[in-house]
Amino acid sequence: MSDAIHRLRAAADRFHHDMRSTADTVGALLVDAFHFLALFAIGATTVWSAAAAFVGMVASGGASLADILLLFIYLEIGAMVGIYFKTTRLPVRYLMYIAITALGRVLIEMVGAEHQTGRDILVIAGAILLLSISVLVLRFGSHRYPSDGKATDLASAGTRRD
Repeated sequence: MSDAIHRLRAAADRFHHDMRSTADTVGALLVDAFHFLALFAIGATTVWSAAAAFVGMVASGGASLADILLLFIYLEIGAMVGIYFKTTRLPVRYLMYIAITALGRVLIEMVGAEHQTGRDILVIAGAILLLSISVLVLRFGSHRYPSDGKATDLASAGTRRD
């Protein structure tokens, strides 16, 4: 009787392990499919938006500094999508670069407008300074304490086997 219970328990454990392995595989496939679809959608939207902005600049006969900075924002978004596509890691520094560039565009527009106060300009400049210091801290931290290469993000958690 005890041998039958032992075999039943072993069969249940194998079934549970196989079921979990199948669920992990299907889950990883669905997550990867979503990532690829979302990355292609974001990449296509970025290219489309950048092309539309460029066509608008050509149609207007020139580009302002704010227009050129907008193209740099599109470039950074494209680079960020490419890096995420290759590594499945989101480069936070690129988000900060985008924010700095966007704030630079706002600052340029504020300086060009006559009704803006000095306080508004200082707030934007302070935000740019804070983001720049944050990038410096991140770069120092990644140099001083490099990643050991083990994936610790959610995208790789589905591929880990117990």
